[in-house]
Order: sequence, then structure tokens, then C-alpha cells
Amino acid sequence: MLPDMEFYRGRKVLVTGHTGFKGAWLCRMLVNAGAAVAGYALDPPTDPALYDLAGLDGRMESVIGDIRDLKRLKETFEQTQPEIVFHLAAQPIVRESYRDPRLTYETNVMGTVNLLECVRSTPSVKSVLNVTTDKVYLNDEKGRAFREEDPLDGFDPYSNSKSCSELVTHSYIRSFFAAEDSPAVSTVRAGNVIGGGDFAADRLIPDCVRAVRDRKVIGVRNPDSIRPFQHVLEPLAVYLLIAQKQHGNKRYAGFYNAGPDDRDCLPAGELAELFCRCWGDGAAWEARAEENAPHEAGTLRLDCGKLKRVFGWEPRWHMEECIEKVCRFSRVWLDGGDIPAEMDREIGEFLA
Repeated sequence: MLPDMEFYRGRKVLVTGHTGFKGAWLCRMLVNAGAAVAGYALDPPTDPALYDLAGLDGRMESVIGDIRDLKRLKETFEQTQPEIVFHLAAQPIVRESYRDPRLTYETNVMGTVNLLECVRSTPSVKSVLNVTTDKVYLNDEKGRAFREEDPLDGFDPYSNSKSCSELVTHSYIRSFFAAEDSPAVSTVRAGNVIGGGDFAADRLIPDCVRAVRDRKVIGVRNPDSIRPFQHVLEPLAVYLLIAQKQHGNKRYAGFYNAGPDDRDCLPAGELAELFCRCWGDGAAWEARAEENAPHEAGTLRLDCGKLKRVFGWEPRWHMEECIEKVCRFSRVWLDGGDIPAEMDREIGEFLA
């Protein structure tokens, strides 16, 4: 099942973290659907940034603010009076969380508290989606796929702070949003997303694109690490679907995994190999171990049976298709092409 994008036409939607990679794709989907979109985030976290390339200027309201700033966030809620809220604002990089754990916890934990406090005081809000991660689970490295009822206890500061964000959300649901007429609130634990327009540091696909641009060999830190890779539009469609279905029907609200089927849970080295074959032009990769590297999980898999049972959802694109789309998008960008048109082409194909 795909979201009914017509549902969003004319509705007021607030997206935190709209200047990030996933946020820019989500906002493009929403403005194309005719939603009245407002965003709240810091300035774009990379240069270049997909948000700056996505043709969103003049099509949505953009508020530059820190999710840790409760006063400014409340002002934004009061001014925009959103009906639907997508919470994507986060410090999302594992390695950055080792460099600055305090900032990571302040952003990912207190940012969630601030968001839910604003929801509490804004009667217009009917549907809320908090985006977390596949890394929230206590990982025993046995390779099994995690289910929603498994213990939450991420290892590194990023993963652990997202576990805390989940627990904060659970508490607010029980304490403040239990009544039938209160907002419906869900969390979604998404797998590793890939897609065109991701320029972040310390991520595999952006590293691949930078390397082929500079005609260098791609370095892969942990080629045997298995991750649930999926195209960025996959979890975004899940977010839109859940926010739509739980609006006015709280039985759909809950905690969901959103990841690929097992065939797309690949070692990082295999993903790099797929990229090189698709890119051609002599692209190559090599394992590049680092001394004293911070801990990263060896295997992550998600059991998405709940999402399939409740919504009849199935992944749309497998990894070969995803890599083809990443390569096409990246060539458009490197050639100075029309990024909004390329985004709309992919969105149209996905929702068709």
C-alpha cells in the first residue's frame, strides 16, 4: 500500500529537519501533493545540500532554528498551526556522536521532548510521526532481524540517544496522548537510506560519489558489515502512509520498523561493488580499515512484518534499482542538470 498523496492537499504540515537529506525529499513530495508545508531546522548540514538544489524556495515556509530552542519551536507551532508533524530533526551520524556526544543527546533526546511539548500545547495537531532508526535495538550481533518488541538500547551515543527518543515518545503517549481526541503519535525505525542528493560525511554512498567524481578508489571502512539498505523514498512513503492512516483513527498509531526485505540486507562491500558496476568508467573500491576506529554494529536487520500486516505494505525497489537511480541522479548533479526534475521523476516512478 502506498500513501494517498491527495490526502495531503491543502493540509498544514510541519517537517522538522527539513534542510537535511531525507527532509528535502519529504518536503518535495509534500509540496508536489499540494500541502501547505513549513519546515523547522538548522541551516543545511552539508555543502552542497539537497535542500538548496530541490527547488523548494517559494513553495514552502522555512524557519531556521535549533530543535533545542523550545521558545523558538513553540513560536513556529503557534504561527503555522500544523495538523500533521513529521519529526526528522536529529544529529544523525554515528561517528559525529562519538566526537560530540553531549550535542547528540541534547538534539536527539531533548529535541524530542521539545517537539512533544509543542504538540501538547497546539490543538491543531492531529497526527505526529517521530523518525528514529534501526540502531535503537540492543544488538547482540547474532544476526537476527529485530522486531518492535525487542529491547531498546543502542550502543553508540547516536543509537542510544535515538533509543531514548523512542522511550520519551512512549512516555508522552501514555501520559498525555492516551485520550481518543488527543493526537495520534507513532515512531518509525527505518533502515539505512541511500539516494541521490546525500552529501553527508561518513556515509557509504556519498563517499562513493565523491570518489568517482575525483577519480579515486572508493574506500570502504567495514566491507563485511551488513545493513538494511533501502532507497530514501521507501521510508518516506511509510511515514506519509502512517501519518495519513492514523489521522482520525488511532488504532494505526504505534511503533514500526521500516526496512527492506532480506535480499537487500547487504554487506557494505557488496553495495560498493554494485555501485562500481553501475557507474562503470573504471570505478573501483577497496577495504580501508582504520586503526582505533569507534565501534559500529556488525549486522543490522529489521523484521517489518508488523508494517506489512497492518498496512499491506511491501518494498517497491530492490537494491539494483536503487543503485541505478543513485548513479543517474549523481550524474545529473555532476553535469549541472535539473535536480528538481530528477527528484520528481523518481517520486513519480515510486508512487506510480
